[in-house]
Amino acid sequence: MFLGVCMNTLTTQSWLARAGAYHPRLIRAAMAMNENDLPVAEPLLRQHLKEDPFDVQAIRLFAELAGRIGRYRDAENLLRRAVELAPGFTPARANLALVLYRQNRPAEAIAELNLVLEEEPDNPGHANLQAAAMGRIGEFDEAIQLYERVLEQAPNQPRVWMSFGHMLKTVGRLAEGIAAYRKAIEVMPTLGEAWWSLANLKTVKFDDADIAAMRAALEQGGVAKEDRFHLDFALGKALEDRGEAEASFAHYAAANALRRTELKYDADETTRLVDRLIEIATPEFFAARAGLGCDAPDPIFVLGMPRAGSTLVEQILSSHSLVEGTSELPDIPALTREVRAYPLGLPELAAPDLARLGEEFLKRSRIQRKTDRPFFIDKLPNNWLHAVYIMMILPGAKIVDARRHPLGCCFSNFKQHFARGQAFSYGLEDMGRYYADYVRLMAHLDRVQPGRVHRVIYENMVDHTEAEVRALLDYCGLAFEPACLEFHRTERAVRTPSSEQVRRPIFREGTEAHVPFEPWLGPLKTALGEVLTAYPQAPAAW
Repeated sequence: MFLGVCMNTLTTQSWLARAGAYHPRLIRAAMAMNENDLPVAEPLLRQHLKEDPFDVQAIRLFAELAGRIGRYRDAENLLRRAVELAPGFTPARANLALVLYRQNRPAEAIAELNLVLEEEPDNPGHANLQAAAMGRIGEFDEAIQLYERVLEQAPNQPRVWMSFGHMLKTVGRLAEGIAAYRKAIEVMPTLGEAWWSLANLKTVKFDDADIAAMRAALEQGGVAKEDRFHLDFALGKALEDRGEAEASFAHYAAANALRRTELKYDADETTRLVDRLIEIATPEFFAARAGLGCDAPDPIFVLGMPRAGSTLVEQILSSHSLVEGTSELPDIPALTREVRAYPLGLPELAAPDLARLGEEFLKRSRIQRKTDRPFFIDKLPNNWLHAVYIMMILPGAKIVDARRHPLGCCFSNFKQHFARGQAFSYGLEDMGRYYADYVRLMAHLDRVQPGRVHRVIYENMVDHTEAEVRALLDYCGLAFEPACLEFHRTERAVRTPSSEQVRRPIFREGTEAHVPFEPWLGPLKTALGEVLTAYPQAPAAW
């Protein structure tokens, strides 16, 4: 359920348990929601609130309905109304904190949780959400302490053990993280995400007993769809490690096909977006805006395809004494929503708008900065779609395009389950088109803003590490420091799937992992077209 990710906060079920004195219409609405029949529940709630607009229980129930269908802003507004009418309505405030967290506003969620915990200090569900929010803003030590407290009170919560494992992995406490994942599986053997979390470390080798346990979990009746595709992803990795490419690909394909049924992705929409950006981003467009925006030099954006080496680039740069690594920040995509009809509204932004939006990015991202280093990294890969916007609002920022061979990169995405986003990655044809559109936009920016973007080719970084590192630092205006070549020794939190890989010296295996699977990559090769043969350059026709 939407409001049920944090231990025992299934509002419709708990609400029904004590709903005897409530209006029959509300009871029917709650029952419908409990059966996930939202079309029946919605008119009942609307009618009730029309007759009694001050019923805070009904408002809270309607907020859950809005959240379940992804209308988080509506849910937030409803919950704010509920706590305005009844400031002591703690369950509504707890739900508000969760809605804020779901909207990537962890600092605001923590502020609400502080009030909730004053009223219910011993509720492990609230502490669990607070731990997740603390982790989102980089307060990892405090998050770990909160998880430990929750698990002390409620040791048989498999998903909390799993979240605890995520946090331990992030800070490099790998053995403890593996133990937490194993504990989650011990409590709930069919918890697919815990199996996948082990596989996703890229360093755990599953034994015969593990593979048998995952297969047994898949064969059980009633296994949730989410557990099923996680198990398939994990089995794909286990069999790939054993050199069983055909069986491995079958599990990867099954996982992707099942995951794709839950997502809406339109490759044509991405192509149209890139078309519009290319039409807008002319030399004249940039010349007319020279000197505008916020000229702060602080940000370094590392962007491109996921699984293309962006975490490696971040780790190298973060090993420099003047650069702080943060994470994949949600702020640029959030700020695009302040542009009318984005990207068509980009030409309408006036000078004050550009400066304000750039300053707003710095303000929003400041919570992630834990040191006084003058430069920081935002490594959200998908920011390539917003490179034009970044150039407009932050003309002093550095932009690094991390690029990897299209087959290696795209297949690495295909066998990766992402916690959120990356809807293009669950189909080989969609992935090939997405990669091609990415190359097309970046090639255009190379023409109209030459030298503005620095490109790191992953294979070159592997083969000529020192030369590539020096070129990267030179582009960023940073003096060479030997620590950047010893990046695997840098101790810092890493929140991406490559967390354990960048804690090892650079290795070549990642450049060839797709080769055993090439017999099944025909749709990907077709979608890539000339982008594949032209790599590492863009097709000459572009």
